[in-house]
Amino acid sequence: MAHNVLKTVALASGLTTTLLFAGVNPAFAMSPFQASYQFNYNGKNMGSATRTLSKSGNNWTYVFAAKAGAMASATETSHFSLNNSGDIVSNSFNRHSKILVHNNTMSIDFNPNAKTISGKKDKKTYSFDWKAGVLDELNAELQLREDLKSSGLKSNYLIADAKEVESRHFIKQGNETVKTSYGTFDTIKVVLKHSKPNRDTIFWLAPKLDYAPVKVTHQDGKTSYGLLLTGYKGTTN
Repeated sequence: MAHNVLKTVALASGLTTTLLFAGVNPAFAMSPFQASYQFNYNGKNMGSATRTLSKSGNNWTYVFAAKAGAMASATETSHFSLNNSGDIVSNSFNRHSKILVHNNTMSIDFNPNAKTISGKKDKKTYSFDWKAGVLDELNAELQLREDLKSSGLKSNYLIADAKEVESRHFIKQGNETVKTSYGTFDTIKVVLKHSKPNRDTIFWLAPKLDYAPVKVTHQDGKTSYGLLLTGYKGTTN
């Protein structure tokens, strides 16, 4: 159960960008930040999680980490850069989860020069065609945020896993007020549409916190998972 909790929460994050180029309003620039969350399973608090975005020059690193006591943990890391239009260019992605003594790993390497993407899940390897604008499950959230700050959501987003590239659709569903232990925020509600029935992922993004997610929920049949903000360090508006 813990593995499913951590994997699903990580995928939900599964979830930029108008940078400081000449003539662009700095208020819309992607900025480093750190956010902390509690996450729950079927309404019960299971542990804590963090999102951390850092940069060195034009090299960016986004890390999601979750932990359920001593029983389970999961970490996702996305490395990327930004092109002249301020859009994300994916470089690599990896995930590591541990349930008691069992470890699971996944990695993706993006090679636009060779027009290929290489994936590895545990001991199985994959190779498939690279596509312009392809994202990973983690930095897709950042691209989504930056698009909301500038021109609005795209009709679809190309997201790679270890085996293939899939087109995913995000829908803006208005505004909601969300109360957290860190404060109450006006948010933009965005729903990720899944191909499977009875499955929904919803993000609540707070413009006051540079569109960082203050709440994330995932419903899969009768099972639910969620994140709720407990702390934030970074740009505020």
